[in-house]
Amino acid sequence: MSYSVNPIGFMRSCFKEKFAIPRQPQLAPAARGVLELVAPFDRAEAVQGLEQVSHVWLLFLFHQALEDKPRLKVRPPRLGGNASLGVFASRATHRPNGIGQSVVKLERVEPGRLWLSGIDLLDGTPVLDIKPYVPYADYVATAHNAIADSAPPLVAVSWDDTALQQARQHAQRLGEPLAELIEQCLAQDPRPAYQQPQPQRRYGVRLWDVQVRWHYPTPEQIHILEVAPA
Repeated sequence: MSYSVNPIGFMRSCFKEKFAIPRQPQLAPAARGVLELVAPFDRAEAVQGLEQVSHVWLLFLFHQALEDKPRLKVRPPRLGGNASLGVFASRATHRPNGIGQSVVKLERVEPGRLWLSGIDLLDGTPVLDIKPYVPYADYVATAHNAIADSAPPLVAVSWDDTALQQARQHAQRLGEPLAELIEQCLAQDPRPAYQQPQPQRRYGVRLWDVQVRWHYPTPEQIHILEVAPA
């Protein structure tokens, strides 16, 4: 038996490409976006009561990672990208049905729009459902996960003076905490875990409508070189 589902909305996100998106929600509080609902869910009735909620669960599709052949094992970044693990023991984007879930902060509610922060969703992501976070039921004080028992260590991030000034100027134009977003995302170290970057190699990613470029003076440090229009 087969089933079909339809998106109830699409994410307008600060993340314009997969690279540098935090691997879990809430790791970059400055990561913001708007969930734009589609008819008939774009009416006020559909979101009535959500103004009483601080966080919501989003169920969505990894629309750029959909595959015809299911994977039984994956190589999670948390294990260095080389060790494999059963797909159901990971949160890898390569899911049997391409479904992801994230708990994000609800900043503002409007008919047809939810303003969110702490997101980890790519721009254009189809959202399948929204559910309110219920603290007494969703938080499990005795829960444990020996694979990922704590957040990964952060990489030190420094700025070229000109790049920081550029980030502040673009932040003012966008009305977004751009410098904070850049620091929070890059501190997660977006490079593949198996890669040892050379100081001369330049990396880049698009956030909102700017291109951020950086390099690794050492494998444990990121230095931001430029924040320019994309």
